Amino acid sequence: MRRTLFLLVLCGFLVSTGGAQAADAMNSVAERYAHLVLALGQHNPDYVDAFYGPTEWKTQAEKEKKSLDAIGAEAAELILTLAKIPDATAAGDEMLQLRREYLQKQISALAARVRMLKGEKLKFDDESRALYDAVAPAFPDSHFDRIIAQLEAKIPGKGPSRTGGSLWERYEMWRKPFVIPKEKLDTVFQLAIKECRARTLAHVALPPNESFAVEYVTNKPWGGYNWYKGNFHSVIQVNTDLPIYIDRAVDLAAHEGYPGHHVYNSLLEKNLVRDRGWVEFSVYALFSPQSLIAEGTANFGRDVAFTPSERMKFEKEVLFPAAGIDSKRADEYYVVQDLMKQLSYAVNEAARRLINGEIDENAAQQWLQKYAVMEPPRAQRQIKFIKRYRSYVINYNLGEDMVRRYIEKRSGADAEKRWSEFAKLLSSPRLPSGLQ
Repeated sequence: MRRTLFLLVLCGFLVSTGGAQAADAMNSVAERYAHLVLALGQHNPDYVDAFYGPTEWKTQAEKEKKSLDAIGAEAAELILTLAKIPDATAAGDEMLQLRREYLQKQISALAARVRMLKGEKLKFDDESRALYDAVAPAFPDSHFDRIIAQLEAKIPGKGPSRTGGSLWERYEMWRKPFVIPKEKLDTVFQLAIKECRARTLAHVALPPNESFAVEYVTNKPWGGYNWYKGNFHSVIQVNTDLPIYIDRAVDLAAHEGYPGHHVYNSLLEKNLVRDRGWVEFSVYALFSPQSLIAEGTANFGRDVAFTPSERMKFEKEVLFPAAGIDSKRADEYYVVQDLMKQLSYAVNEAARRLINGEIDENAAQQWLQKYAVMEPPRAQRQIKFIKRYRSYVINYNLGEDMVRRYIEKRSGADAEKRWSEFAKLLSSPRLPSGLQ
């Protein structure tokens, strides 16, 4: 009995010691990874989306200006080092296993980004697999034609071959009454944020000092952006180049704020950086698998915060009046918007064909006008986004679909369970290949 007890204690000590050594080695890899992200940011200004680690790390990256070759070589070395670290799953902490996978995928994506910056050309699907750990489904034109036919029946006027203009022209004319006047935009947006925040706080514990600021900007390739500054603070920017419609108020408030990007980054900082000391989460590499989770949860967060009936009630009673928009056509408007959402993968197809060299920019714009029902200025802005961010577009629609399936599989129709699973995902290192 004593011998058995001694062996059990010894085994426990060895497991504990091995776990501590593995954790130390993982921490070393994590810190080197964070430095590499900052180093790559010197070559690609869009690469570092957020950083709230030690300021001297950023200063060091700016001073050193490592070459792409040096960054790539160190990334390869880190991948090998990480593979040699003993498996710590025996400790029974799933988060440790997820952390290891996170570092592997993030470093591999960084290495792929280095190769791209050095001139390597990847096809759309190969690029998204390398950078975002996922590949979006491809759809034939006939898929979008079926949805377009339904929209044709909903939008007044004749088809493109008759008088009345093309579908995008008639759609723009039809939805003009739903534009938020510029002088009322901030009022409407603040009301939407207030409601999204209240609904989120009812289910998710956020740091007491979390905060955000809203800025209205122009001349950007995107409609909205969350710049996370650390210490649980975000700056949310809204692009006012083009008209903003009433449905975008809740979309932007939920996606950029609550329970979207602001909540995601705040929970990562609180639960992983501060509570666990995982420094890899103090830096956010935009072109990485993390972005699919970030964009997917931000998009799906709208449906976590509101059921369709709850959203309709709030908008009819609060946002429509605040914007000075007649709510009598709200039901009709959202039937059309639901169909428009089904066309979101048309953006992926335009990006896939443009990046693969199958079509040029003009043809891509024509495609977006026809199959995404975009007016020319909106299609042109989308092309600018695709040229700058390339396969990143999959993170919005595919990301939302993957997150939705993951959460609904675990929560079913239980609204409270949905919130708890959603918050758990926001606070973890789980990545696309882990959304099973």
